Amino acid sequence: MSTAPLSAGRYDGLIVGASLATLDAAQGYGEIADAALAWRDGRIAHIGPRSALGADPASLAATVIEADGWITPGLVDCHTHLVFAGDRAREFELRLQGASYEEIARAGGGIVSSVRATRAADEAELLRQSLPRARALLADGATTLEIKSGYGLDFDNERKMLRVARAVGDTLGVQVRTTYLAAHALPPEYAGRADDYIDAVCEWMPRLHAEGLIDAVDAFCEGIGFSPEQTRRVFEAARALGLPVKLHADQLSDLGGAALAASFDGLSADHVEHTSLDSVRAMAAHGTVAVLLPGAFHVLRETKLPPLDAFREHGVAMAVATDCNPGTSPLLSMRQAMQLSCTHFRLTPEEALRGATVHAARALGLADRGVLRVGARADFVQWRIGHPSELCYWLGGGLAQRVFAGGRLLVDTVD
Repeated sequence: MSTAPLSAGRYDGLIVGASLATLDAAQGYGEIADAALAWRDGRIAHIGPRSALGADPASLAATVIEADGWITPGLVDCHTHLVFAGDRAREFELRLQGASYEEIARAGGGIVSSVRATRAADEAELLRQSLPRARALLADGATTLEIKSGYGLDFDNERKMLRVARAVGDTLGVQVRTTYLAAHALPPEYAGRADDYIDAVCEWMPRLHAEGLIDAVDAFCEGIGFSPEQTRRVFEAARALGLPVKLHADQLSDLGGAALAASFDGLSADHVEHTSLDSVRAMAAHGTVAVLLPGAFHVLRETKLPPLDAFREHGVAMAVATDCNPGTSPLLSMRQAMQLSCTHFRLTPEEALRGATVHAARALGLADRGVLRVGARADFVQWRIGHPSELCYWLGGGLAQRVFAGGRLLVDTVD
């Protein structure tokens, strides 16, 4: 349990009465019943039982909230493709009729169809289409979002996507971590010239980084994406700029992507359904997080499970994210991602909650959130639940009563 004595001066806010799941320990929810949580200047300034306040709450804070239910850290969606135009609902129908992801992609659908729609939208239109998706994630408890580029596939449109991702955060008052994913698919104008396209991806990177638009670099290392050697070139360019890397790794086959990401001290390897034991060991050695994406697993009706027992045995942290995207994971709820991770991957509710908070923050290189402790960002959610396991039990429904990011109330559904 993380506590701190009451400090001089008034807090910006104080919430009392609810139980806290602090997650501030290696195991367990870190429960504090009938608790008090205070914040100042966007950071948690006090946490502990209400009985330790020793004074009338109204004398301690500018705003005092009497609450019930449970409070958890804010959810961190560490893998999304949230900025895009159009949708791919027709492809969903085709898959139900038997077409595979690879068949749709090779026929001109898949990622390239989203590229066409995204290129056709100007910046204002792209923001208009993206904001409702972000708001849906926030309404269900997300307080930090990662957003990738990768539907532009040329300099101007990748730049447009990254600018819109920044605008999403500015508009909604949450932190958005931007990931440069130009190595997502081969654009039509580079057909048959994948190496030339990788040259371009590496040439655009420092220009976009100089504009403050890139927090991390990603690639799609797969048979229908880019080879390990092409991915390595992208990562070397990122390393030259001091940018961290993450990777769409081993989703459809084992090309050693997770081990490649680990060899660059990657923040995360994502999907990882086909990851080998050797790659698991490499991830453990380099502290690379395994990001589980059960939405795509569910929509694609996959059957190959990630090596979950090996991740546990070797101490590889497992994060959970929505993979919100128009083709394979049109998922707008971190809670639903948590539920699917329990149903498909047999995570425990505690593992799923840690995956959506502590470990998801780590997958973004963020050490100041994902737990409730003094000094952490005041990112937290008050839920209409009697126990944290309910976050993974209920299929849908609005359980978030209040959502705070940096001490600012973003969502309030209390009657």
